[in-house]
Amino acid sequence: MSTRLADTFARCRAENRAALVTYVMAGDPDPETSLRVLRALPEAGADIVEFGLPFTDPMADGPAIQAAGLRALKGGQTLARTLELVRRFRDENAGTPVILMGYYNPIYTYGVARFLDDAKAAGVDGLIVVDLPPEEDDELCLPTIQAGLAFIRLATPTTDEARLPAVLANTAGFVYYVSITGITGTATPDFGVVAGAVERIRRHTDLPVVVGFGVKTGEHAAAIARSADGVVVGSAIVDALARSLDGEGRAGTGSVEAVTTLVRDLAAGMRAGRAG
Repeated sequence: MSTRLADTFARCRAENRAALVTYVMAGDPDPETSLRVLRALPEAGADIVEFGLPFTDPMADGPAIQAAGLRALKGGQTLARTLELVRRFRDENAGTPVILMGYYNPIYTYGVARFLDDAKAAGVDGLIVVDLPPEEDDELCLPTIQAGLAFIRLATPTTDEARLPAVLANTAGFVYYVSITGITGTATPDFGVVAGAVERIRRHTDLPVVVGFGVKTGEHAAAIARSADGVVVGSAIVDALARSLDGEGRAGTGSVEAVTTLVRDLAAGMRAGRAG
């Protein structure tokens, strides 16, 4: 099993800060631009990268990420092409963890055993599959763990004390706490409530607790970084890229810089938040 996730969280703890986890959609707005963005994220301050799997029928994604997925699909992005982008990323970056985040249907269609073999060979570190509950662990979660990859589970504000042990049972890498009740990028979390939820989850697990959904600015990231082991930013980054595209949805000379400018601000805000 790759130690990239554990090594990253250990390094961030040693630096007295939370990890910055950035989400971008694979193939948005085209494969080559997507790869350039992926390669630029660690240099801008991202510690972990979530690479979205485009899907026609997402249930947890807000408007920004839905639009990104549609742009990627329009450009011909597939699961096989996403794995190829990860392979090419690994040619230049051996240390940054890459998490694939999406829905089960594309993986099921690809074939679970084949997918896990190819994902591991490409250099993927873990999966977040939002529509597979613990009751379906035999489908993908347990095979993922057996393949040596982390299966990262979501906990939400409605995950009560009775449900939490089931959610955590086969979770690896980190616990992803969804800070709002709703879809991505549509609301700002109550930071005090989030801090309490993080502490509650920590009473049940030694895994790092990472918070996502609704984090849009350096100030938001800083507030959450005071209590969490990591902060996920997705919709705001996807939006920054979308605003850089032309009227036909094509990338321009400033598209990568639009993403890295925001990521640098987020990273700086998180460092300031933990220091404060």
